[in-house]
Amino acid sequence: MFNLKPLSKDAIESALTKAERYRLLNEPDEAESICLDVLEVDPDNQAATVMLLLALSDQCGEASGAAVRAQQLARGLQNEYERWYYSGLVAERRARAHLKRGGAATDGIYDWLMDALDCFERAERVRPAGNDDAILRWNTCVRVLQRHPQLRPSSDTREEPLFLE
Repeated sequence: MFNLKPLSKDAIESALTKAERYRLLNEPDEAESICLDVLEVDPDNQAATVMLLLALSDQCGEASGAAVRAQQLARGLQNEYERWYYSGLVAERRARAHLKRGGAATDGIYDWLMDALDCFERAERVRPAGNDDAILRWNTCVRVLQRHPQLRPSSDTREEPLFLE
């Protein structure tokens, strides 16, 4: 069996730049691997944690458990605004992944979008001056709901809410 080799702390910034490139190339598993390497040598690195949760949320439609793992990372972020914003982003991406796969109106898509809207609203309340990212995401979710009026709250209990207070 092979052992993982540790990344040097001097290489963290460069590694995160590469992780971002892999995400942009639609290779989130590569970005995930790099972020795990960074977090192995710098467990409190918030940039690596955010990049990892984004890479995982990129895989919502493909990797089982990716959204739950991403949400757990969002809950652990140190900044309140980022906790709410990225929790909303994970919920939104999960809903959109279900929608893209052709999910039925009762597959929880509406519920995930409601979770996202709630998180974005909370993020908006504590956002830094000049940062309207939560508003942009809110508007995107509202437009998804407007384009898909067939979406309804699910009658079943979802497997796990993405954000627990």
